[in-house]
Amino acid sequence: MEKYNHKYGAEQIQVLEGLEAVRKRPGMYIGSTSVRGLHHMVYEIVDNGVDEALAGYCTEINVVIEKGNIISVKDNGRGIPIEIHPKTHISTAETVYTVLHAGGKFGGDSGYKVSGGLHGVGASVVNALSAWTEVTIARDGGLFQMSFEKGKTVKKLEKIGESKTTGTKVRFLADDTIFESLDYEYEVLEKRLREIAFLTKGLKITIEDQREETPKKAEFCYEGGLNSFVEYLNKNKEKIHPKPIYIEKGGEIPVEIAIQYTTSYSENIYTFVNNINTIEGGTHLEGFKRALTKVFNDYARSHNILKEKDNNLQGEDIREGITAVVSVKVKEPQFEGQTKTKLGNSEVTGVVQSMVNEALSTFLEENPQVAKAILEKCVSASRAREAARKARELVRKKSNLETSTLPGKLADCSSKVADECEVYIVEGDSAGGSAKQGRDRKFQAILPLWGKMLNVEKARADKIYGNDKLNPVIVAIGAGIGSDFDITKIRYGKVIIMADADVDGAHIRTLLLTFFFRYMRPLIENGNVYLAQPPLYKLSKKGMEDVYCYTEEDLEKSYKELAEKGIARETLSLQRYKGLGEMNPEQLWETTMNPETRILIKVTMEDAIKADEIFTLLMGDEVEPRREFIQKNAKYVKNLDI
Repeated sequence: MEKYNHKYGAEQIQVLEGLEAVRKRPGMYIGSTSVRGLHHMVYEIVDNGVDEALAGYCTEINVVIEKGNIISVKDNGRGIPIEIHPKTHISTAETVYTVLHAGGKFGGDSGYKVSGGLHGVGASVVNALSAWTEVTIARDGGLFQMSFEKGKTVKKLEKIGESKTTGTKVRFLADDTIFESLDYEYEVLEKRLREIAFLTKGLKITIEDQREETPKKAEFCYEGGLNSFVEYLNKNKEKIHPKPIYIEKGGEIPVEIAIQYTTSYSENIYTFVNNINTIEGGTHLEGFKRALTKVFNDYARSHNILKEKDNNLQGEDIREGITAVVSVKVKEPQFEGQTKTKLGNSEVTGVVQSMVNEALSTFLEENPQVAKAILEKCVSASRAREAARKARELVRKKSNLETSTLPGKLADCSSKVADECEVYIVEGDSAGGSAKQGRDRKFQAILPLWGKMLNVEKARADKIYGNDKLNPVIVAIGAGIGSDFDITKIRYGKVIIMADADVDGAHIRTLLLTFFFRYMRPLIENGNVYLAQPPLYKLSKKGMEDVYCYTEEDLEKSYKELAEKGIARETLSLQRYKGLGEMNPEQLWETTMNPETRILIKVTMEDAIKADEIFTLLMGDEVEPRREFIQKNAKYVKNLDI
């Protein structure tokens, strides 16, 4: 990797302000004190090593989860500067770990050209929120060490030996008085470190979990960079062209892009700025989309794939089935949007657009077979979009002619205030009947579904409109689908899927969630989708109030609690609920619908990449990956209905 030829010493470390309030308001600095915030602590330290890699000085980062949830992060970069800082009059290394916003990432003459860290708060915030921190630095021929407790220096930087190498090793134990849990999830860290390795071509990252008897280990190094990333994302999909289209350009704003088309109908574009996942997109995504639309239309016109009488292909036609990763490096990124993950730098749009225009046009001219295959899919998508438009207009026209626009099976609620209303999508007419009788009519609507619905992973939008299983759901929610979906028009604040606790019920939940993910994604992102959790068991005895159990653990706990009251297990009657229809309206209300007693699981989308992968795996065309998944996970299945 090309080295960024700048000084990296005390004068490059700028001090902006002190370290007050981090322990008082940790959420302001790491997002939350949940497990999510805990993992963020690791990313902050790893990012410092990545910055060294981006500058051309680090080739390897090793992450270890030691016994007792101690984290160790070691890199072979230049090592944090050790000389006395001119402003703080303490060692520069101690300054980095004790002063907020002290880092080599600010201003024109900083120690880095670009940085993965957002605010330069990483090291000091991790230190402030840890019970203890130990930093070992190899630099200038020596080995140096300092240590801290809850952000306060307990051992100043001192030389402890000689070293022929350079780098920094940080060990820390997060403070259990700050975080809800110190239990790191290996899979979560592994996923993020793999992502960082994809985005930092040639950087080797290892992770080891030493907490169990048999340690878990993984190593990531991708010389292919984003090409490898796209190949990984598409591993369970059928590709239209075997190798990704790769675009890379240096300069003031380095850009790296990989594109590959598959036979799927979904669009998956992931964007990053300085290795930060910009989930809300921004100016780099805008430039990419504009160029993509222009290049493919220009090529289709010049090669007579589109005739004079044909309309131009729309952006959504060209993006059907695309998997792309867009990564830019910006010296001073400006973030906006609700979660501060939307790039706002206006100059990036033009840079990305002109680069993609030039590189993609050249690629299509040099690879006419690939160009033809992609454009055949785009034209097919255009026809399907037109068919979907006609089907949508037909549905609207039909609805306007009828006296009621709502589906006949929907038992609506009396309130019209969306925030206080909820709709239960219920499997089967029998359970639907019980739900209608047991509900609170003021705010609870019931929509019964019968039979298996369309698997939208294998169908375009034109097949969805008019589908007798999905159309009632679309009309009841009232906000459209796909690019027409408008979250402000939803008729219910909670959309609750209520299906039997068996294999068929799980399949119906998966089909509905696939539909929401592909065609009403903002509904999930906005936190409007829930899963009802009906009880699995009922314990009863004459003269005793029924006890409902929602899990196997619940059942054992209830047996134990009843035994303590003198009620023996053998005197109890146990009923295993196979379906919602087995419950009468009062039982269904009390166990599954009463806001005071029910259990609802909110469907969240922490990670769009993982969600896309699992929906493709479970519901897509490729059989072999699904078979492997079933074989790997079969041992975890309980209560399988045969």
